[in-house]
Amino acid sequence: MSRKQKLLDKIKSNPQKIRFEEVDKILISIGFNKRQPRGGSSHFTYILEDMIITIPYNKPYVKVKYLKDVIELLDKLGY
Repeated sequence: MSRKQKLLDKIKSNPQKIRFEEVDKILISIGFNKRQPRGGSSHFTYILEDMIITIPYNKPYVKVKYLKDVIELLDKLGY
């Protein structure tokens, strides 16, 4: 099993203990382009064709609501 697949399984099985860096890594590897915030914002925007998802940078873990959006997006893309 590849690292990418292990990370996908981790995100889907336990969305309460996922760090921002892990979400960032998986979205970039799928092909999303990352747009960093400007001027004091903590929200990163990921764009792939007509799909847009915004995730705030929180420490230590990303909130479950945003991870559910990521999981839904991954399912839509077939991952």
